[in-house]
Amino acid sequence: MASEAAGVSGVAGRYALALYDLANQQWALDTVAEDLAQLRRMIGESGDLKRLLDSRVLKRDTKTAALAAVVERADLSALVKKFIGVLGRNGRLSALPQVITAYTKVLAEKRGEVTATVTAAQSLSDQQIAGLKDNLKRATGMNNVALDIWIDPAIIGGLVVKIGSRRIDGSLRTKLQKLQLAMKGI
Repeated sequence: MASEAAGVSGVAGRYALALYDLANQQWALDTVAEDLAQLRRMIGESGDLKRLLDSRVLKRDTKTAALAAVVERADLSALVKKFIGVLGRNGRLSALPQVITAYTKVLAEKRGEVTATVTAAQSLSDQQIAGLKDNLKRATGMNNVALDIWIDPAIIGGLVVKIGSRRIDGSLRTKLQKLQLAMKGI
């Protein structure tokens, strides 16, 4: 069984630990991780999906049915489909992005991986992800590097990478802000 020692807490942490335990029992840790990563990308790329999860106007059943249709269309595993149903019935769909993050963290810790949170302006190709992993492995000296990828078009371009307390901001937005400050003489 997973435990609080995995470094997650709160509602999202409890759901993530429960999902980890179920996935571990069914030998589906990687499948669930891949499905959750796909779901995270879908949430990051769709404003409508974000609004659905955060809506306080829509009824719980309506939100659950809508997300179930999205998950069915995405052809995610049965375990993830059931888990989304549980979140919906319990009124916790708004916590889904945090549950995904917590699951990723638990899985990485159990595998002895370091997790890098990467924010990009748009989806990364498989080749870009592989190259980023290789660069992070060299930079950290770790053999196992997991990526937790978020999409945020507001950074315009480039990447923001966080590993532990280290943050590397190579976003175009930050570079433009620095240039603006330099031109103002500040």
